[in-house]
Order: sequence, then structure tokens, then C-alpha cells
Amino acid sequence: NAIIAAYARHGQGKEALQVFEQMQMKGIISDKFTFVSLLSACAGQANLVEGKRVHTCILDCEFEFDVALGNALVNM
Repeated sequence: NAIIAAYARHGQGKEALQVFEQMQMKGIISDKFTFVSLLSACAGQANLVEGKRVHTCILDCEFEFDVALGNALVNM
């Protein structure tokens, strides 16, 4: 999560998404913090396609409503 957040914070959204892909391939479970950072990375790149993919992953995880996650979705 820290690596994804750092990439997103420094405008390196592509790298953040690559780390997320690696996490998924290794079976590491993502949490709300992961998705907030990923949505920030997508927003920073204006990458709606990846943002929609991340949103689908969020829906698949069936998280309860979270203000930070909701705000990240709106910002995207």
C-alpha cells in the first residue's frame, strides 16, 4: 500500500497500477487504502479506463461504504 500511495502521490500512476497488478498476481488482498491510492493514481493520469477497472474491483470486494473511498471515486 505504501508503495502504491507513494507512486500515486508523485504522479507515477502507471507504476502504481503495475504494483497493484503484481499484488493481485501474488494473491495479496487489497484493502480500502489500496483502492483510494489507485483511484488517485488514475485521476492524476486522467485514466478513466483504469479507473473503471479499479471501481469494478472495489465492487467485487463488497466493501461497506467508506467516506475516503467515496471521495476518491468522485475525484476520479
